[in-house]
Amino acid sequence: MAHADTQTVLEARDLLAGSAITHDVRVPRQILTPGAEVPEDDEGGIVRMRPLNVAVLTLVSRAAQEDPSLVPLLMIKESLVEPVLALDQIRQMHAGLVQFLAERVNFISGLGRDDEALEGTANSPLGQTHILLAKHFGWTPEQVSQLTPGQVAVYLAGVASLLRLEEPGG
Repeated sequence: MAHADTQTVLEARDLLAGSAITHDVRVPRQILTPGAEVPEDDEGGIVRMRPLNVAVLTLVSRAAQEDPSLVPLLMIKESLVEPVLALDQIRQMHAGLVQFLAERVNFISGLGRDDEALEGTANSPLGQTHILLAKHFGWTPEQVSQLTPGQVAVYLAGVASLLRLEEPGG
């Protein structure tokens, strides 16, 4: 007798829904002003953050190749919905606040530590596809992320053909 599968098959909208959610992240007063005397009833405040997608992580990875210390700063910048801050403003934050916010970005994005997230994303097949298409066609991560799977397959085949032609004796 066959066992009926009771698992729900997810649809595309189920898989994409999480990336559209904004999260209210509470920043404790002790994080905002470390070492200061804080009344017990002062809970700090909130910032609104969104999860990072593969296209943004690819962009962050490429932008931080020369300076890996930019990774958490760029991740925070891309994740913050409210307040919106410039990179220079985020650079002015104290290290503890940057670490706290970077950890929250990773958590709401479903990732581990900063370096694990970027390395894993960049080395994943999807990350490698983004990097390859961006390199060969000069596209931004956003442009690559808008391609259909069929378009990606066609362009990857084209890149493979170009690489074979560039090989000695090709």
